[in-house]
Amino acid sequence: MSKADNASSPTPNGAEEWAETLTGMGETWHKAMAEWSSTWAKNMQSSLKSASDTLNETDIKSSRDLMSNFITDVSGANADPAKIMSAQMELMQSYQELWMHTTARLLDPEKPGRDPNSPTDPRFRDEAWSDNPIFEFIKQSYLLNSKWLRSYVDSVDDVGGETAKKLEFYGQQLVDALAPTNFPLTNPSVLNEMRETKGENLVRGMNNLFQDLQNGSGGLQPKQMNLDDFELGMDIATTPGSVVYETPYMQLIQYEPTTKDVYKKPLVIIPPWINKFYILDLREDNSFIKWAVDQGHTVFVVSWVNPDETYRDKSFDDYVLGGIFAALEGIERATGEREVNAIGYCIGGTLLAATLARMADENDNRISSVTFFAAQVDFEEAGELKLFTDSQQVDNIERLVSNEGYLSAGFMASTFNMLRANDLIWFFHINNYLMGKEPPKFDLLYWNGDSTRFPAKLLIDYLRGMYVENKLSRPGAFELIGGPVDLTKISIPVYLQATIEDHIAPAESVFKATKLYSGPLRFVLGGSGHIAGVINPPEKGKYQYWTNTKKKKYDTVAAWQEEATEYPGSWWPDWGKWLAPKSGGKVPARKIGAGNLKSLEPAPGSYVKVRS
Repeated sequence: MSKADNASSPTPNGAEEWAETLTGMGETWHKAMAEWSSTWAKNMQSSLKSASDTLNETDIKSSRDLMSNFITDVSGANADPAKIMSAQMELMQSYQELWMHTTARLLDPEKPGRDPNSPTDPRFRDEAWSDNPIFEFIKQSYLLNSKWLRSYVDSVDDVGGETAKKLEFYGQQLVDALAPTNFPLTNPSVLNEMRETKGENLVRGMNNLFQDLQNGSGGLQPKQMNLDDFELGMDIATTPGSVVYETPYMQLIQYEPTTKDVYKKPLVIIPPWINKFYILDLREDNSFIKWAVDQGHTVFVVSWVNPDETYRDKSFDDYVLGGIFAALEGIERATGEREVNAIGYCIGGTLLAATLARMADENDNRISSVTFFAAQVDFEEAGELKLFTDSQQVDNIERLVSNEGYLSAGFMASTFNMLRANDLIWFFHINNYLMGKEPPKFDLLYWNGDSTRFPAKLLIDYLRGMYVENKLSRPGAFELIGGPVDLTKISIPVYLQATIEDHIAPAESVFKATKLYSGPLRFVLGGSGHIAGVINPPEKGKYQYWTNTKKKKYDTVAAWQEEATEYPGSWWPDWGKWLAPKSGGKVPARKIGAGNLKSLEPAPGSYVKVRS
């Protein structure tokens, strides 16, 4: 039995006292929800005012207003009366069963909770949620109401496409925000902490919230890490190497070999310029960069600049010329090798694909094979980010960034946090503000909190050209460095990787590239999501991946997966076997500085240390 159970479990003789306590808790709960969620809604409105006209035009003062506005939007459309009636009847019946179950438990405290074998929600991990009838009732009430709200949204018939997805998304945001775990008097773990610390946890929590608000965070962007938790080059991003080349757009890092011989062709990695490259080099035991070096590759990585207002007019052309092409020039000077293998991750892969198409036009064969990690080139089904990137919202974002010259790191962080609100917002709300604790020391969270800015012109060209107009998927519609882009001209070998739970670059969206590239292509589907599914070292033995060697075309990733073979663990070795024969013979390991480029500074360099 949990501590919360010991502290507040009712007995048959204390039913009247329990009822009074429950009533008081309910009143306090609703008051707390109204007061705190007013702050939450205000932050949500502020963070999304350039991304949501609905929130732009609405003065949200409380959770009740937020719910009312949401339901009003849904009610403006035609709902299926049969579905509504069915949802209402199911809700009433479920509540009757819940009241009967709760009453039975109050009369017989030894009676077990409901559904002991049901899937566990990590928010309700505390034993009191099942052991204590009061908290079990609160939890089950919340789950019933959440299910009803989702059913209500599903009942709307005359909206489709992106509008329906927006209703579903914002409905889920509301459901997540009003979870009883998010309020002190309905969270048994918080109540235990209050009792053990005599309420000091709430004092500490209020101080944490005050500091976050002073620092411009809180709300949708609670503090996820402390700046002194890690030091770049000491605790994370520690793979030995040197910056050997530099432009205003990037630093080129060359890593020291760990093998006697290396493949003749160097390997260059083009990471996204949203966040920083060291997601590929967090720790020695999960570093993709170190693993690739250990396989015998001479690895180079582009470390993008964290741009300020002086980059407001920089474009895709600038990032190709000062980034990708400059890196190829630097690699040739450092190693004497003209041809390389390349990797593009996320938006870095999108830029690399467009660049490869233009290189094909110019018969530029410096990149002889390419690997894409979770990289989209057809944005028709680009996932939940499309909720923030329709034409009107992009116009609003354009007005926002025109003043500062860039999209702030905080804006992007808030947007990505909303895609995983329970993990990236509400966990920290509970931990930091209710429990009064510091964020856990975790390298991935440190990286996630080390956000970057996005130049204004580059951002709008990306959002409008890709998410709104989907130009890159249409031959000749997108222009780069003076000419039209046609992805069908990419005929070099392609290794295309996607992950099954990716919410940023969904597997279905990534898979569409299989219909565009014209050369030999290997598509691999990994387990987990956008980060964990890519950063999955073999030694961990986690997740799984699928391959399909059938010589046939598939319309969807689901159809492809039906005939694919599943393997346990990491896909990295599969990629290694694919790349090895494309990397040339072996040559003696290259020492940094032995070519025409000398070390400018140790890895991870200085660009990556510039904070937003």
